[in-house]
Amino acid sequence: MSFTNFLETEILDHVFAGSAYTAPATKYIALFTSAPGEAGGGTEVSGTGYARQAMAFSTSGDTTSNSGAVEFPTAGASWGTITHVGIFDASTSGNLMVYATLTASKAITTGDVFRVPSGDLDITLN
Repeated sequence: MSFTNFLETEILDHVFAGSAYTAPATKYIALFTSAPGEAGGGTEVSGTGYARQAMAFSTSGDTTSNSGAVEFPTAGASWGTITHVGIFDASTSGNLMVYATLTASKAITTGDVFRVPSGDLDITLN
């Protein structure tokens, strides 16, 4: 996953300039049908039943991974083809912190459920 400009700036300010950064208590995974980037953007899913989902993480060494499975609500209509995911600091609006391209795109149609198994979303610093 790639860090956005927002998170890069927060980390640099915190570590090197002494500006306090308080990590969000809850992080939310979002689904995208077009790529977000360093400044955010992309096309986040919007459709019947879609909402960002809370995601918890655990860290070991230089990698943090989702510590539990996440399941989105059943799609009440087509959400399109999911190509990217991102982690936000809020359930709506907020700041995109990290983003990534899925290894395989997934078309979500009416009645489908998008799932992320525990440990399948890794964020690595090296």
